[in-house]
Amino acid sequence: MSSITTTRYNRLDERNWLETLGAWVLGLVWIMPLLYALWAAFHPSEFATQFVLTAPLTLDNFYAAWNAAPFPIYYINTVLLVLIILSIQLVLCTLAAYAFARYEFAGKNILFSLVLVQLMVMPEILIIRNYQTLSTLGFVDTLFGIGLPYFASAFAIFLLRQTFKTIPQELVEAAQMEGASTLQILRHVYIPLAKPTYLAFSLVSISHHWNNFLWPLVVSNSVESRPLTVGLQVFSSSDQGIDWSIITAATLLTAAPLLIGFLIFQRQFVQSFMRAGIK
Repeated sequence: MSSITTTRYNRLDERNWLETLGAWVLGLVWIMPLLYALWAAFHPSEFATQFVLTAPLTLDNFYAAWNAAPFPIYYINTVLLVLIILSIQLVLCTLAAYAFARYEFAGKNILFSLVLVQLMVMPEILIIRNYQTLSTLGFVDTLFGIGLPYFASAFAIFLLRQTFKTIPQELVEAAQMEGASTLQILRHVYIPLAKPTYLAFSLVSISHHWNNFLWPLVVSNSVESRPLTVGLQVFSSSDQGIDWSIITAATLLTAAPLLIGFLIFQRQFVQSFMRAGIK
């Protein structure tokens, strides 16, 4: 019996060792582009592809990247775009999720199924139709037009609906006995108890729309509405040549807010995803 137990423990140890090794390999593969970007951005152009430990460090690439494009405008546009999308998503999706979770009405299941269909449709398929709609409404080349197709998020509705359904009905009945209205119950009972879900979705939404490229590229035509990801294309234009040190410096300037935010709040990030059930 002891030999069988020992064999099982050995197999478990071997499996754990392989899983740990695989995780380290995947982690190294994932971080290698970032390590290269850090190397190239902080070294002169001639050392961008030469990994010489004695190569001099420099910040000239960041100065050149910052001066080559109106980064302050790009940053403001990106922050405004992300905040506009997230704010409207939280309001609309909260109301929709609350209705699907707590009300009974004709066609409820059919409507919720149609909402979930959005998760199965790639956004790229709708680019032409969405652009035609924005052109008709006159929202092309505006931050509102860039964010409009994302205001109603099926992912947020699904997450919040599932969270709201787990909230005990006794809390709602207690609030009703105190004379609370429907909106007061939503504000003081449902929303506070769903904070981990709100935080988890907010992180997903901010990360996605901060890095979104294709749709903003199609809709934005001027500097006044161009986000960071679209602004990066100026560094790959043929008339300015290809300088990988400046390109990587510009990339780090674009990704820096998300990277810094994750490094500072990584524990809160992980906890929010675990509590919300996002994997």
